[in-house]
Amino acid sequence: MLGERAANALNRNMTIPAQSRLTGASPLGTLTRLWRLQLDVPVDAVKDLLPMTALVDGGLLRVNGDRARALVDIRPYADDAGDWWVAADLTPGMDGRAASVPADHVLGLNAASSTLAQLTIRRPVARALDLGTGCGVQALHLARHSDVVIGTDVNARALAMASLTARLNGIDVDLRAGSLYEPVSGEWFDLIATNPPFVVSPGGSYIYRDSGLAGDEVSRRVVVEGAARLADGGVLQSLGNWMHVRGQDWQDRVGAWVEQTGCDAWVIQREVEDPAEYIELWLRDSGETGGAGYERRYRDWLEWFDANDVEGIGFGWIALRAAGSTDPTVRVEEWPHAVAQPLGEAMAGWFDGAAALRVDDDALLATKLTVADDVALEQIGRPGEADPEHLVLRQRAGLMRAAQADTAWAGFVGACDGTLPAAAVIDAVASVLELDALELRSTLVPKIRDWVLDGFLLPPSA
Repeated sequence: MLGERAANALNRNMTIPAQSRLTGASPLGTLTRLWRLQLDVPVDAVKDLLPMTALVDGGLLRVNGDRARALVDIRPYADDAGDWWVAADLTPGMDGRAASVPADHVLGLNAASSTLAQLTIRRPVARALDLGTGCGVQALHLARHSDVVIGTDVNARALAMASLTARLNGIDVDLRAGSLYEPVSGEWFDLIATNPPFVVSPGGSYIYRDSGLAGDEVSRRVVVEGAARLADGGVLQSLGNWMHVRGQDWQDRVGAWVEQTGCDAWVIQREVEDPAEYIELWLRDSGETGGAGYERRYRDWLEWFDANDVEGIGFGWIALRAAGSTDPTVRVEEWPHAVAQPLGEAMAGWFDGAAALRVDDDALLATKLTVADDVALEQIGRPGEADPEHLVLRQRAGLMRAAQADTAWAGFVGACDGTLPAAAVIDAVASVLELDALELRSTLVPKIRDWVLDGFLLPPSA
């Protein structure tokens, strides 16, 4: 109804393009003005569509004379598998209006919640935990492939919103109050999905983004304490922020968190922000820009960063799998490039690859590998030349990695169709190219390990 331009503007919290599209009276137009645009609408129009008395008594609508206004946001939300409704607090600062955010504000749908939903592995599980459930959006996704879903939050208002979200969609979520893993002490989960209040600061009062713990301690605790709550083979997936501390490699810092868990772990840093930009972003997010105390808050935050030698703040994804291995696989990397969401299967494939690679080289060479369906071979060179100038293996899904190859490597990958052991494929390639087979095996085995982890090649288990 709104069109792409107006819908995109709404995602930037601007309603004017949408208002210009809603020129006539219609039920859909009325509901869009009421909920999505947060505008006053005629009471008579609402009475024809919604149970007005119940919504007013429940604190969802306010009536002033002949006009009605929403007090919360109830928004349609859909993916390829179906559609839901999500209840949350109203979006502050619509159309650039000044707005203060209450401490117990319940954040609605946003880029972070969408990212986590698309990252999460969607394989069937018995027990799932939505840690810091907020408005309950992750619980909706988890309910599709989990026998039991538990949602926790320290914010009582968030639990009320999550309850409304669940009931609107007819799903059963066990909602519990408490901080971090306290509400599930002594319990174990096959999947933990969390978008915790990870903002790095000296401590803040906005529950949806501030944990009350200084620095990046909440991101560390979510990972370390969460690993202890995983059942055998269980997976934890979290968004997080971490500090880049002067004189310390961020990969060593975050790597120490995940190595402590004893799990297979994959950490991906997506971006890094300058401390001043980071402060400005979050002060703007909470509506403090230009308000009383803005400068003092900014200075205090910046001074805390300087005192703690913080040179930048990284944002990214952390995934753990309780593999039960004494030699877990840990990868901590930076990947600021484009990806193809959803990434759930790519994440699952990485853990599958890590498990399959816990063998010696002889066993790996005996494995029947398959090239992933999304891998393409790009060749650059003059027409008619025997050997291309460049051979590049490129993924068209997942992290969309690219790997430069030579003729032997590309030939090996191209021949991996799951019918022959890797050793036989290498020997065949060596024969065709008139290379020493043992030398080619020695060269390719490390590459095979990298390509399995990167998702170019799939082990039989995948």
